[in-house]
Amino acid sequence: MQDYRLEPARIADAARLAAMSHALIESGLRPAWGAARIGWYVRHPESVVLTARSDRTIAGFAIMRYADELAHLNLLAVDPAHRRRGIARRLVTWLEETALTAGTFIIGLELRAQNVPAQDFYRALGYREVGRVPGYYQGIEAAIRMERDVRVSRPTAARS
Repeated sequence: MQDYRLEPARIADAARLAAMSHALIESGLRPAWGAARIGWYVRHPESVVLTARSDRTIAGFAIMRYADELAHLNLLAVDPAHRRRGIARRLVTWLEETALTAGTFIIGLELRAQNVPAQDFYRALGYREVGRVPGYYQGIEAAIRMERDVRVSRPTAARS
Protein backbone atom coordinates (compact mmCIF):
# COMPACT_ATOMS: atom_id res chain seq x y z
CA MET A 1 0.00 0.00 0.00
CA GLN A 2 1.41 3.36 -1.02
CA ASP A 3 1.73 6.16 1.48
CA TYR A 4 0.03 9.41 0.47
CA ARG A 5 0.77 12.76 2.02
CA LEU A 6 -1.55 15.74 1.87
CA GLU A 7 0.04 19.09 1.10
CA PRO A 8 -0.89 22.40 -0.47
CA ALA A 9 -0.49 22.63 -4.23
CA ARG A 10 2.22 24.79 -5.72
CA ILE A 11 1.87 27.06 -8.74
CA ALA A 12 4.03 24.55 -10.63
CA ASP A 13 1.26 21.94 -10.09
CA ALA A 14 -1.46 23.99 -11.82
CA ALA A 15 -0.99 22.50 -15.30
CA ARG A 16 -1.09 18.92 -13.96
CA LEU A 17 -4.19 19.66 -11.88
CA ALA A 18 -5.88 21.26 -14.91
CA ALA A 19 -5.12 18.16 -16.97
CA MET A 20 -6.58 15.95 -14.23
CA SER A 21 -9.69 18.14 -14.07
CA HIS A 22 -10.18 17.98 -17.82
CA ALA A 23 -9.81 14.20 -17.90
CA LEU A 24 -11.54 13.21 -14.67
CA ILE A 25 -14.15 15.88 -13.94
CA GLU A 26 -14.90 17.87 -17.09
CA SER A 27 -15.04 15.00 -19.56
CA GLY A 28 -17.42 15.86 -22.39
CA LEU A 29 -17.45 19.57 -21.48
CA ARG A 30 -15.41 22.55 -22.59
CA PRO A 31 -12.59 22.76 -20.05
CA ALA A 32 -13.31 25.51 -17.53
CA TRP A 33 -10.53 24.76 -15.05
CA GLY A 34 -7.31 25.67 -16.82
CA ALA A 35 -3.91 26.16 -15.24
CA ALA A 36 -4.41 29.93 -14.87
CA ARG A 37 -7.68 29.50 -12.97
CA ILE A 38 -6.25 26.83 -10.71
CA GLY A 39 -3.18 29.01 -10.15
CA TRP A 40 -5.48 31.81 -8.99
CA TYR A 41 -6.95 29.48 -6.36
CA VAL A 42 -3.46 28.36 -5.27
CA ARG A 43 -2.55 32.02 -4.62
CA HIS A 44 -5.90 33.18 -3.21
CA PRO A 45 -5.79 33.53 0.60
CA GLU A 46 -9.38 32.29 1.07
CA SER A 47 -8.87 29.14 -0.96
CA VAL A 48 -7.04 25.88 -0.51
CA VAL A 49 -5.79 23.67 -3.29
CA LEU A 50 -4.85 20.44 -1.54
CA THR A 51 -2.97 17.58 -3.17
CA ALA A 52 -2.47 13.95 -2.24
CA ARG A 53 1.01 12.90 -3.30
CA SER A 54 2.87 9.65 -3.51
CA ASP A 55 6.54 10.21 -4.22
CA ARG A 56 6.45 12.78 -7.03
CA THR A 57 3.04 11.76 -8.32
CA ILE A 58 -0.12 13.75 -7.65
CA ALA A 59 -2.67 11.05 -6.95
CA GLY A 60 -5.55 13.41 -6.22
CA PHE A 61 -6.51 16.95 -5.41
CA ALA A 62 -9.29 19.15 -4.11
CA ILE A 63 -10.05 22.85 -4.37
CA MET A 64 -12.10 24.63 -1.73
CA ARG A 65 -12.93 28.30 -1.30
CA TYR A 66 -13.85 29.56 2.15
CA ALA A 67 -16.21 32.37 3.10
CA ASP A 68 -17.62 33.48 6.44
CA GLU A 69 -20.54 31.07 6.65
CA LEU A 70 -20.12 28.74 3.69
CA ALA A 71 -17.23 26.94 2.04
CA HIS A 72 -17.53 25.64 -1.50
CA LEU A 73 -15.84 22.47 -2.70
CA ASN A 74 -15.09 23.37 -6.31
CA LEU A 75 -13.22 20.28 -7.48
CA LEU A 76 -12.27 16.84 -6.20
CA ALA A 77 -10.48 14.23 -8.28
CA VAL A 78 -8.41 11.11 -7.75
CA ASP A 79 -6.41 9.50 -10.53
CA PRO A 80 -7.99 6.12 -11.42
CA ALA A 81 -4.72 4.30 -10.66
CA HIS A 82 -4.96 5.51 -7.05
CA ARG A 83 -8.67 5.07 -6.33
CA ARG A 84 -10.22 2.94 -3.59
CA ARG A 85 -7.44 3.84 -1.15
CA GLY A 86 -9.25 6.50 0.88
CA ILE A 87 -7.58 9.46 -0.83
CA ALA A 88 -10.79 11.36 -1.64
CA ARG A 89 -12.07 10.80 1.89
CA ARG A 90 -8.80 12.10 3.36
CA LEU A 91 -8.87 15.19 1.15
CA VAL A 92 -12.47 16.01 2.06
CA THR A 93 -11.90 15.32 5.76
CA TRP A 94 -8.88 17.64 5.85
CA LEU A 95 -10.86 20.42 4.15
CA GLU A 96 -13.84 19.92 6.46
CA GLU A 97 -11.64 20.07 9.56
CA THR A 98 -10.04 23.26 8.25
CA ALA A 99 -13.46 24.80 7.65
CA LEU A 100 -14.62 23.84 11.14
CA THR A 101 -11.48 25.33 12.70
CA ALA A 102 -12.02 28.55 10.73
CA GLY A 103 -15.64 28.79 11.90
CA THR A 104 -17.13 27.99 8.50
CA PHE A 105 -19.70 25.33 9.18
CA ILE A 106 -21.53 24.59 5.92
CA ILE A 107 -19.77 23.09 2.92
CA GLY A 108 -21.57 23.11 -0.40
CA LEU A 109 -20.77 21.52 -3.72
CA GLU A 110 -22.24 20.65 -7.10
CA LEU A 111 -21.71 17.45 -9.01
CA ARG A 112 -22.88 16.05 -12.27
CA ALA A 113 -26.34 14.55 -11.92
CA GLN A 114 -25.28 11.44 -13.84
CA ASN A 115 -22.30 10.78 -11.56
CA VAL A 116 -23.95 8.25 -9.25
CA PRO A 117 -20.68 7.00 -7.67
CA ALA A 118 -19.85 10.58 -6.60
CA GLN A 119 -23.36 11.03 -5.20
CA ASP A 120 -22.94 7.83 -3.18
CA PHE A 121 -19.50 8.96 -1.96
CA TYR A 122 -20.77 12.31 -0.70
CA ARG A 123 -23.87 10.78 0.89
CA ALA A 124 -21.64 8.32 2.76
CA LEU A 125 -19.74 11.35 4.11
CA GLY A 126 -22.95 12.93 5.39
CA TYR A 127 -23.73 15.31 2.52
CA ARG A 128 -27.36 15.74 1.59
CA GLU A 129 -28.97 16.82 -1.63
CA VAL A 130 -30.39 20.35 -1.41
CA GLY A 131 -31.36 20.91 -5.02
CA ARG A 132 -30.96 20.21 -8.71
CA VAL A 133 -29.96 22.71 -11.37
CA PRO A 134 -30.93 21.83 -14.96
CA GLY A 135 -28.25 22.71 -17.53
CA TYR A 136 -25.74 23.77 -14.87
CA TYR A 137 -22.83 22.29 -16.79
CA GLN A 138 -22.63 24.43 -19.94
CA GLY A 139 -26.28 23.80 -20.71
CA ILE A 140 -25.46 20.15 -21.31
CA GLU A 141 -25.96 18.44 -17.99
CA ALA A 142 -27.81 19.01 -14.74
CA ALA A 143 -26.09 19.39 -11.39
CA ILE A 144 -27.01 18.13 -7.99
CA ARG A 145 -26.30 20.54 -5.14
CA MET A 146 -25.23 18.97 -1.88
CA GLU A 147 -24.15 20.33 1.46
CA ARG A 148 -23.00 19.25 4.87
CA ASP A 149 -22.87 20.95 8.24
CA VAL A 150 -19.44 20.02 9.56
CA ARG A 151 -20.59 20.56 13.17
CA VAL A 152 -22.67 17.38 12.82
CA SER A 153 -20.81 14.08 13.11
CA ARG A 154 -20.51 11.89 10.06
CA PRO A 155 -22.59 8.75 9.74
CA THR A 156 -20.85 5.91 11.62
CA ALA A 157 -20.07 3.92 8.47
CA ALA A 158 -18.23 6.89 6.93
CA ARG A 159 -15.74 7.31 9.77
CA SER A 160 -12.29 5.88 9.27
